[in-house]
Parts: sequence; C-alpha cells; structure tokens
Amino acid sequence: MKKTTFMMLATTVAGIVSWMPQVHAAEVAEGVSDSVRLGEVVVTGSRQAVDVRHLPMTVTVINRDKLTEQNHTSLLPTVMQQVPGFFVTGRSVMGYGVSTGAAGGINLRGLAGGSGQMLVLIDGHPQYQGVFGHPISDSYQTLMAERVEVLRGPASVLYGSNAMGGVMNIVTRQVKTDTVSTIINIGAGSYGTLQAEATNQLRHGRFSSTVALQYARSDNHRPNMGFEQYGGYIKLGYDLDAHWTLSADLDLTRFNASNPGTTTQPKLENDQWITRGAASLTLANNYGSTSGALSVYDNFGWHKINDGYNAQGGTPQTDLFRSKDAVAGVTWYQTARLFSGNRVTVGVDYQHIYGRAYYTNRQTGETVTTQRRLMQSAHAHENEVAGYVDFRQDLTPWLTADAGLRYDHHSKAGDEWVPQFGLAVRPMTTASLKATVGKGFRNPTTKEMYLYGMANHDSLRAERLWNYELAWSHHLGRLNYGANIYYIKADNMIMSTATAQGNKNMNTGELEHYGMELQAGYDLCRRWTLTTNHSILKMKNRDVTAAPKYKAFLSGTYHDGKWHATLGLQYLSGLGLDSNGDGFADEAQKDICLVNASVRYNLCPNLALWARGENLLAQRYELYNGYPMPRATFMGGVNIAF
Repeated sequence: MKKTTFMMLATTVAGIVSWMPQVHAAEVAEGVSDSVRLGEVVVTGSRQAVDVRHLPMTVTVINRDKLTEQNHTSLLPTVMQQVPGFFVTGRSVMGYGVSTGAAGGINLRGLAGGSGQMLVLIDGHPQYQGVFGHPISDSYQTLMAERVEVLRGPASVLYGSNAMGGVMNIVTRQVKTDTVSTIINIGAGSYGTLQAEATNQLRHGRFSSTVALQYARSDNHRPNMGFEQYGGYIKLGYDLDAHWTLSADLDLTRFNASNPGTTTQPKLENDQWITRGAASLTLANNYGSTSGALSVYDNFGWHKINDGYNAQGGTPQTDLFRSKDAVAGVTWYQTARLFSGNRVTVGVDYQHIYGRAYYTNRQTGETVTTQRRLMQSAHAHENEVAGYVDFRQDLTPWLTADAGLRYDHHSKAGDEWVPQFGLAVRPMTTASLKATVGKGFRNPTTKEMYLYGMANHDSLRAERLWNYELAWSHHLGRLNYGANIYYIKADNMIMSTATAQGNKNMNTGELEHYGMELQAGYDLCRRWTLTTNHSILKMKNRDVTAAPKYKAFLSGTYHDGKWHATLGLQYLSGLGLDSNGDGFADEAQKDICLVNASVRYNLCPNLALWARGENLLAQRYELYNGYPMPRATFMGGVNIAF
C-alpha cells in the first residue's frame, strides 16, 4: 500500500475528529442512555450484550424492521444495501444456487466468503459447508432473523477459522413478553415468482417458541433457470429460573436450482438438489456480573448435482456428484466483571469438520469409483480445538482498552496464535473513535486437502491476515454518521501452484487491500429519513472478483400511520468479473446504477398490502460473468397479522 494514500485517509478521519465540538469532562462521565443510536447493544464483537461504543470493532446492525421493509425472503439483498464494503453476486430474480455458475458469492472488503475468508454465524455458531468451506447463500432466510450484525474486520479471536475478513451474525428471533401472534406474508410477481411465509410466535410464562414455514419459486428470466425452495425454522426456549435459560432451534432448507450456463455456452440438465440444516442446543446463564453459555450445534447438508452438458453438441452426464458434510461443535464461554469497568471473557471451542464427496450412476444409483473422481480420503474429517480470552477495561470514563488472544489447534494445519488489540475513545457522549489491530486466519478446507487433482493434505497451513483500522462515529441531533479506514495485509494464501508433480494447492499467495467506508443517516422530519453508505476498495496485488472498487447506496424512506415507502439507489463501479475461473477479475463490468422501490399500505391493523420493484431503469448488467441479470421486475403481495 502507498504510504501517502494511507496517510491521506488517516488525515481525513483525524480532521473530522478535530473540528467536532468538545464537551466538559463531567458530561463524558455521565455516559449515554440506550435511546442514543450510538449506544446500541450488540453481541457479535464480545459474545455478550454490550454498548457498541465500548467495542473497538466496526459493527453494523440491521434490525428486523429494516430486514422486512422490502419483503425479501433472503437476508442478503438487504444486508448488501445497508453494509458498506459488503457485496453479494446474483444471477436471477430468485435463487443463488451452488456449484459452477452459482451466484451468492459473499464478499467483504475484497475477502470472499466463497474462499472461506468471511464467516456467517447463526447465534454465534459457524455456518459453512464442510467440504468446500464456504457459506450456502440460499440458506439465510429473513424469517429466522431478529437482527443481523456485521462485524467488518477480523473476528478470529472469538470465532476462529474463516472469520479472517469479518462475520455476519444472524441473531434469531425470540419472544420476551407473554403473547401469541401469527404473521402470514404472500407475494407473487415477474417470471412466475411466488413467495409465502407463515410465522407463529408464542410466550407463556417461562416457555417461548417461534415456528416459521417458507416456500418460494421462480421460473426466472432465462430458460432452464428454475428455482424452488421450501423450509422451516423452529426455536423453543424455557426459563429454568431467573438466571438459567434452555433453548433449542432447527433451521432446515431444501432448494432445487437449475443453471442455464453462460449466454455464450448454454447448458442443459445442470441441476442441483440441496438440503441444508442447522441445529443447536444452548444452556445460558445470566447473573448480572457474570454471564455465559454452553452450546452444541450441527451445521449439515446433503448435495446432489448434475453437472449438465453443453447445449450444442454435448453429451448428458452419466453420473451425479454427491456430497455429505457437517460442521459439528461444542462451544462454551463465560464473561465476568472482575472489578469496576472490567469485563473478561474466556471460552473453549471444539469442531468436528466432516466431508465426503463421491459420484453415483444416474441409472443404478451405485457409487462410481473411477480414479479421476475419488477423493484422496473417502471420508475426510478434521478436528479443531481452541481456547481464547478477551479482556476489556474502561481505563477512564471515556477510554476503553481491549485485548484478546486465541490459541487454535487444527488436526492437519497445526497451531495458530491469534492476537487482537483495540482502543475505543469517547471524546463526547454521542461519539466514539476506535482503533484496532487484529489477526485473522483460515484453515485449509476439505476440498483443498483431499478433493480433485490439486489436493494437498501434507503441507497446507492456515491463511493469515493482519488488519489495521481507524473508525469514527457520531450522533449529532438528527444526523448520525461514521467513517473508517483500514489496511489489510495477508500472506500464506492457498493457491494452485505449479510443482514437479503438477498443479498443487500451496501457501504461496499474498493479498494487500486498503480502503475507506462511510455511512450516514438524517431524519428530515418525523416522516422522512435519508440514509447512505459508501465504500472505496483498493487492491494492490490482483483484483478479486465480486469486489466493487466503489459501492454506494442512497435511500429515502417515508412512513406514517398508513404508508411506508422506500426508494433506493445502488451504484457499483469497478466490479471485476472472472472469465477463466481462477477467482480473480480479468474483465471489467461497466458502472451499474440500480433503482429499487417498495411500498406498504396498512388497510387496517391486521392487513397490509405491499409492492416492490427492482432495477426500475431496466439496466443491462452482470454481477456474475456470463449471467445477465433481469431487467425491471415487480412483486406484490399481502401481509396478514393476527
């Protein structure tokens, strides 16, 4: 990274701080109430509920009202709009799919979830496919989420491998007061698209439950691109007493997707049948000065894929690719206040990562055992055990220091020490300045160690990354805003490398990124709100696919007793496309400007009508090479609550 550029970014943030008005020391000591936007409570950066101003990390929170505002069944479109530096590829009206040609690649600051460098969590439990080590984007449904917290920057001290670039933590829904409520949402629109959800929530005394069912399907805008999905979510909770709570949840998703191939090389019979599930059982305690939880969890899946054949002159596949995988684990953590202004968190994690990939004959169902298609280990599995401690101390009423350390042992990749340091300065009651230095890492996946000809289970070690970040945020009357700069330096990146034995996965790659992110919101009046966020990304080595160099979002929202309307503008510049499949951008996409709108009208307290339009300017563009996105699309529906 050029020092002059980084110093310019640092000077920009420092300048913002310098002109801000100062307050008396007595005002700083008073603290800030929960109603102040900057005092929002989050759990992702500390495993406990804490005022975000006391954390040195940069965290964006998206609550349920915002997640459901546009009536998307998937969480990802809304998260992409609301979080600077966060980007998700798409290829159709509905459905991301898996395997070659799949969209749904999650990217944060140029670090790819598809490469396992960005972690998705559900209530703090890791969610990724055990064979390929990446998240499955069609699994993350709005119906399960109370809110989404996105931590930008390494979170490996608390969450271990794959959290090297950041985490998206889906905090599931819960009921805190006695009630019984049911919500049904049904919609239909362009290209035979249909979506339906039904959710029931109940709390009676010590018992609480959330039960949700979902169905969605679309023909999509190209032939042979159908998508169908159905699933459900259930969460049960019971308060054993005033301090102990037992909860269990299960999220299950089944989707069938067809991939038509690129426009220049269309395919037939490229179909996927995917089942993904996530289950957990948690015993939590809260005594005020100390709190914690013990959880067991299992993230599992079954995949069946027909790789298809070229529409011009190809031959149908005789075999189907199959895989089974699981990431099962046990996690325990406890936080305690040892003395005034202090909080210490200690934890232990264990994971069993299992994966099996094989082929079966389409006619007989028998396993095909050709040398070309065998994994080097028919039932590959690895274990990972770790312990960590995070120490946070309020040194003064306006200064908090945080230091964390994790020791991680992987049965194949070996040992990894992960430190993190940070400061949070509150020069006034409604503002904070944060500085962090942290390490992230990613252990090699089952695919990289055992699958296909490039497999290398003898010498692969963890990818490693250091992140340096400075952030400022401020709530000033009707205006709230924030700005941050970061610098990322990574090495030991796993890449296909020519050796005497042919191409092998080796720890030879390097990565150097830096950038700036801005976000702001302004309440024009009681009914009108403006929000915007921007991210600038510079990649020194090679451009990563699905990582726009500039991303901006601007939205205006109107709301009163009957109407709720939103108009949004998404702008993307410097989005690189990958035409040769190596994960790096070698083809530039033209700048993209998308206009979306949604409106809801409450006919009565129990009934609302809604409509949504996307790409209203009917732009021609691609987010994934060879897969043009649809022109203007529309959805409309009804929301029933009782």
